Amino acid sequence: MAIGNAAIAARIEKETSTTNQFKTFLSRYFYFSMSLVFAAIVIIGFSRTVNANLFHANPPRPLLLWIHGAAFSMWVVFFIAQSALVRVHKVSVHRLLGWFGAALAIVMVVLGLTIAVVMARFDGIVLQQKDADAFLSVPFVDVLSFGSCIALAIYWRKKPEYHRRLVFLASCLLMDAPFGRFDFIFNHSLFYLVLDCLILLGVARDWVVDKRVHKVYLYALPSLIVLQSLAVYAWRINPKWWQAITQVIMR
Repeated sequence: MAIGNAAIAARIEKETSTTNQFKTFLSRYFYFSMSLVFAAIVIIGFSRTVNANLFHANPPRPLLLWIHGAAFSMWVVFFIAQSALVRVHKVSVHRLLGWFGAALAIVMVVLGLTIAVVMARFDGIVLQQKDADAFLSVPFVDVLSFGSCIALAIYWRKKPEYHRRLVFLASCLLMDAPFGRFDFIFNHSLFYLVLDCLILLGVARDWVVDKRVHKVYLYALPSLIVLQSLAVYAWRINPKWWQAITQVIMR
């Protein structure tokens, strides 16, 4: 009996040790690991279309699209760098570089809204795509959601628990573009669903490490789901109220 109890105790101790190691990994390396996941998603997703739709596009795409792509790529590199700086305890450098990120985010919001309209006109007039104007709902929601998260992250920059989750959320919101490069995901309007699964990884991280879900997710995720649903509805159904708005924008 004593031997059996010892074996059970050893197994419990081993399982506890493994659980603690996993929690420690998530606590220390979750955001850095996710930054690398984002980079992989961007590379894999855009590699499917970037040659035909940008590098060797016929007809050539507007120059602004190149600038938009460069800014988008720079954000992914920025997020990796910021996550790495936190891990190596270079907090002062992290904070200094953060102001570059704030400026980059502003540029991305302006570029995102502008290129959405430019490409809608290009797709509708040059490529003769029928739903180009209706699709504006998707980039508009993406850009405004991204900008809102970054604005709140700047406001709460001295509250790390809020700040890091908001920057993570903002970075997740950019991933629908590379996810949308997969035909099945795009044709079935699943890019938001896949994107939200990335956010749920952050929720799961909180639950495992802290035994609770941070209020950033509790407030942000339901709001994002509502906005995403509205964006897909406006795109796919193209109701009259949205047609009236897009007609004004496309003039």
